Amino acid sequence: MSALSVRPPGRAGIVALLAHHGLTPSRALGQNFLADPNVAERIARLARVGPGDDVLEVGAGLGSLTTALSATGAHVVALELDRHLLPVLEELVAPLGVEVVHADAMSPDWRPMLAGRSWVLVANLPYNVATPLLLDLLAGAPEIARFLVMVQREVGERLAAGPGSPAYGAVSVRLAYFAVARVVASVPASVFVPRPKVESVLVEIGRRSEPAVAEELASFAEIDALVSAGFATRRKMLRRSLSTMVSEAVFAAAGIAPTRRPEELSVEEWGRLAHARRPARPAATP
Repeated sequence: MSALSVRPPGRAGIVALLAHHGLTPSRALGQNFLADPNVAERIARLARVGPGDDVLEVGAGLGSLTTALSATGAHVVALELDRHLLPVLEELVAPLGVEVVHADAMSPDWRPMLAGRSWVLVANLPYNVATPLLLDLLAGAPEIARFLVMVQREVGERLAAGPGSPAYGAVSVRLAYFAVARVVASVPASVFVPRPKVESVLVEIGRRSEPAVAEELASFAEIDALVSAGFATRRKMLRRSLSTMVSEAVFAAAGIAPTRRPEELSVEEWGRLAHARRPARPAATP
């Protein structure tokens, strides 16, 4: 069977698959199955993948997006955690040349399969794991060069927000350390089975060739400690939210006014603040 000749299943097909196999979407796993072939194919186009590309799909479900990705000619590996869905998924997409892997994307055990190649991750991510999973993969799976993920609108806006935006927060800074993100499309709730109570967006994330702050200036852990403390009370001035961590002298050395608020600082400025906190090195002995 040629992947190019197969279209993703629509709503009737998804409902029929669930009924035929006696399956019920798992609320615990955040399962909302994409049930619009046009949307699946649009996502595959926005992913900008084709022959010669390695694509990783997380949470393949019943294979709607998997089928559309396979039709681009890309090599697709589909991760699925739910063992009840695996036989159905394999039946649908294995004939298209898709490799189905039973794995939890939050576990590092499956990641050796990424080694030696550059990957694009494309996924409809459950709302309850989207943010921790993306940050985990940005930190721990450098083989993934690009991401195109469908997430809850509120989550997507936070991931892509810049300094000064109402959506800008700790997650925005953490992602910006590793990558650049932007919202590229909206996805209505009506294209899912079951229909979620929220709307979704597609977020494109491109990994930086180097972190936004050089490691010799400040590590991610050093920056994250400040970001966590600062955004715990985001409406307060930095001199208050960071009072136990940053002195007036450190603010001055970093060139950051202590009267500013956390949502005003870029990741580079958080890096300067973290660098200024480092103990001064002793002068070299002549």
